[in-house]
Amino acid sequence: MSYQDLTLDFEGHVAVMTLRRPEKLNALGDVLHDEINAVCAEVDANDEVRALIITGEGRGFSAGADLTPSRPDADPDALPSQSQRLDQYGWVGRQGKTVYQLNKPTIAAVNGVAVGAGMSLALACDLRVGSPESRFKTTFIERNLSPDSGMSFFLPRIIGYARAMDLIFTSRFVMGPEALELGLLNRLVEHDQLLDESLALANQIAKWPPVAMRSAKRTVQRNLQVDLDTALINESSGLQFSGRAPHDAAESRASFIEQREPHFTGQ
Repeated sequence: MSYQDLTLDFEGHVAVMTLRRPEKLNALGDVLHDEINAVCAEVDANDEVRALIITGEGRGFSAGADLTPSRPDADPDALPSQSQRLDQYGWVGRQGKTVYQLNKPTIAAVNGVAVGAGMSLALACDLRVGSPESRFKTTFIERNLSPDSGMSFFLPRIIGYARAMDLIFTSRFVMGPEALELGLLNRLVEHDQLLDESLALANQIAKWPPVAMRSAKRTVQRNLQVDLDTALINESSGLQFSGRAPHDAAESRASFIEQREPHFTGQ
């Protein structure tokens, strides 16, 4: 499938989605919004893909929501909020939900500024790799807005309530080294090594059994909001789900006994 505002490339079991509106720092227009959702559906349906990297072309990861209509058939007299508010999640809300709920591990390779809804897109990923040139900014309060696009959900869960409110209330830039300290980034690497290091991390993840990986992701996400009893029940359900891949279960045992690298297929 071809896309207008992004590219989708494949490196073995890893898919790489690159946002391509560099002249607007990869701001999330309505076309790009729809294409992100379409890529997630394509990746989810492709059993050969075991991890997804999201990055941006040029100096920005994503500068956030672009409120100027980009569709040729858009009503030029409509307010951006009228023409682009797609459903009850808000027009940029569904992309965060789609990325978060992808059944495969996701990595944001934050190559530059990640602002507003662009920051939320990075936070929706399971992991984030950045460089000294990565810059995060919540920005909503400066626009007379409260957080949207999933930020109020993702940010406090990643860095804690007080730190999240600091970034929301001050709307200050957080540079790469501080982002690592706060927990916004999982890895901080040299800028010219960003994609290579992200691919190395994705390939490290992609070698593990994909059904168990999916179960692990879902179990941890569900258990963020439940009590211990429910968490233990969810863990038991996750173990049963992992058992749906009998080849990988047998391969795990055999490779351990034979002291060799396992080869998982998802079957």
